[in-house]
Amino acid sequence: MEEDELVMDESAYEMYHQAQTNSPCLSFDIINDDLGQNRTDYPHTCYLVSGTQADPTQANNLIVMKMSNLKRTYKEQKQEDEESDEEDSESEDEDDKPELEAAMIRHSGTVNRVRATRFDDKVVAATWSELGRVYLWDLTVPLKAVSDSKLMSEFVKSDSQLPLFQFNGHQSEGFALDWSLSVKGQLATGDCQKNIHVWKMNESGWNVDQRPFVGHSSSVEDIQWSPNETTVFASCSSDKSIRVWDIRCSPLKANMLTCDQAHGTDVNVINWNRNEPFIVSGGDDGQIKIWDLRLFKDNRPVGILKYHGKPITSVEWNTHDSTVFAASSEDNQLSIWDLAVEKDDEEQMEDDDQSGKDLPPQLLFIHQGQKEMKELHWHSQIPGVLVSTAHTGFNIFKTISV
Repeated sequence: MEEDELVMDESAYEMYHQAQTNSPCLSFDIINDDLGQNRTDYPHTCYLVSGTQADPTQANNLIVMKMSNLKRTYKEQKQEDEESDEEDSESEDEDDKPELEAAMIRHSGTVNRVRATRFDDKVVAATWSELGRVYLWDLTVPLKAVSDSKLMSEFVKSDSQLPLFQFNGHQSEGFALDWSLSVKGQLATGDCQKNIHVWKMNESGWNVDQRPFVGHSSSVEDIQWSPNETTVFASCSSDKSIRVWDIRCSPLKANMLTCDQAHGTDVNVINWNRNEPFIVSGGDDGQIKIWDLRLFKDNRPVGILKYHGKPITSVEWNTHDSTVFAASSEDNQLSIWDLAVEKDDEEQMEDDDQSGKDLPPQLLFIHQGQKEMKELHWHSQIPGVLVSTAHTGFNIFKTISV
């Protein structure tokens, strides 16, 4: 039996663009820029930093990207004469297409994860290498290069940017990585042998506490600093738990709260709501759970959302709406959820009859078309814009739902 071919409903997207790199970039971050907050006017410009997972015969790179001329791709139908329509169709030339500029920095080993922060007019990216090292990179020069062809030529010729700092103290590779939102230069990194290290910035660079924060019994999969408490972070692990830590205590005593059975399988990802005391988690079981930290000690989530059929690979709250978040899964789907949405029994019955599937009322939107989705991020300066990455490249889009 042949599978039905999915057809994209263009009217569901206000903006939709695609981008590809030579090698898959399975982790990326959006770089905050100086173009303004709460931008709504098209065309948009977006800066990213990503890391490659290249074929063993090829070199890996950290890639700084500038996506520009991102125009609205769907316009409502208007009553116009045929002549006007023909003129519009002929006007689409090279100047109307989105543009991508990229500056590449050689990276030792594939990039397991990359996260960026901005302070003192400088953008610094942290990268986890498969070789078990964590690097810090000053992105000042490549960020200028993607906006200036002369500087780009000089940057390509130099081909010699070195890390700003590197830490070799982890005993294995890892994936967990997060910058503090409230303390300049404060970083936490977790590895596949259950150890977490906290980095603090000083006048000469960074000091990494050699004493690991130990509590998990297996690989640390993700880390999130509290957006409000300067000394608190959360972590999740393949040991099925979520833990909350306070670095004012010694590493052996810093684990303040624990949910031992957060999921029935590995807990892959977590994200901390910036405005409410909620954490969203996603596991290998395909479930998404909402945790109220005020009730965390009860080991019971305040919400369990079931839709995806395979492991969750990324979750993130919308920075402009504290009830909305997005999740991606190995089932090649990205879902957008609104916890504020409720349906009465009659509406739910009508939807069930039409779809044949009991869909959660909070499920707003399903985005498809990418294979092996790995990460997603909301753009904090352009409300409603999402960027997602997969083996098949990047999507940047804005739906009519958010």
